[in-house]
Amino acid sequence: MTYRTALGTAMALALSVPSLAAAQDLLVFDYSGFETPEFHQPYIDQHGASPEFVFFGDEDEAFQRLLAGFRSDVTHICAGSVPRWQESGIIEPWDRSRIAAYDTLNSDLLGSDVRAGSADLMWVPTDFGTTAIAYNAETVPAEDVASLEIFNNPAYAGRLSIPDNVDDAYALAYLATGVTDWTNATDEQFEAATAWLRGIHPNLLNYWVDPGEIAQLMASGQVQAAWVWNEVPVALADEGFPVGFQRNTVEGTSVWLCGYVNMAEGEGSEDLAYDFINAMHAEASALPLLDNGFGTANDAALQALGAEALEAAGLGPVTVPVLAQLPMSNEQRERQAEAFERIKSGF
Repeated sequence: MTYRTALGTAMALALSVPSLAAAQDLLVFDYSGFETPEFHQPYIDQHGASPEFVFFGDEDEAFQRLLAGFRSDVTHICAGSVPRWQESGIIEPWDRSRIAAYDTLNSDLLGSDVRAGSADLMWVPTDFGTTAIAYNAETVPAEDVASLEIFNNPAYAGRLSIPDNVDDAYALAYLATGVTDWTNATDEQFEAATAWLRGIHPNLLNYWVDPGEIAQLMASGQVQAAWVWNEVPVALADEGFPVGFQRNTVEGTSVWLCGYVNMAEGEGSEDLAYDFINAMHAEASALPLLDNGFGTANDAALQALGAEALEAAGLGPVTVPVLAQLPMSNEQRERQAEAFERIKSGF
């Protein structure tokens, strides 16, 4: 969910040149930034080079390119997209027995049905993060961010922001209206969440697109509080900005989760695909991921980093309900996406 500059992309492509033969055996379709070698160093140690990476801007773009005939071997998507991709027939199950860290993956990220073995493993989680309220700790009193209702507070009109991302927006809205499990949200709960999002629209300065954008808006003082990914307050703190990150709002907080799907018509090596996934889960990859704002889905490797490191990265424990952005039905996601677009347009 982090986006890098074109320069970073060019550097990553250059890194793949020394071993084109190895690169051509595995093509990873990904968000820019995840080509970082340290994220899969065991793969490089094993094969002498990174796999080949091709980048997309968002998952809808990736989905359309794949439907149009582009071929990748593994693709990085977040949990909410999985049902749509599965229904399309472009992905196939992973073999649990070949996922080295499967037994130590965080079961909350896998989902109970998959953990119990009662469903195909259509998606393997590799990275996750939290979404909560970042705020200017010098100008926003702590009591004002004790509740998600700060987004309805007229005192902050025009100085608030949420992501231009339907999943994060509805995670916020469901929490604000008392829902902590969106996988079985009723029509009434969807309507209440939609009405809440529509209600806060006039209070928002904008819908931010990438972490760098919202970090700049907060640093400039234009935005006083925002619904953001945990990497944003980490970056702001590194710059000396007096940022707070409130994950214990009374209504709860959210966790987003992403991972890789196995493409049904991939032309590369299936063995290398498993080597790549296992490298992402490796203990050696946990700290580089965390340093960039991501928690590894391998809970054993994550916990080994220590409570202090997790808290500093915005991934420490919370005492409030957590809405995990687990897969939802394609029908529900499409309905939310349509409503969100209308709200952003002022309807």
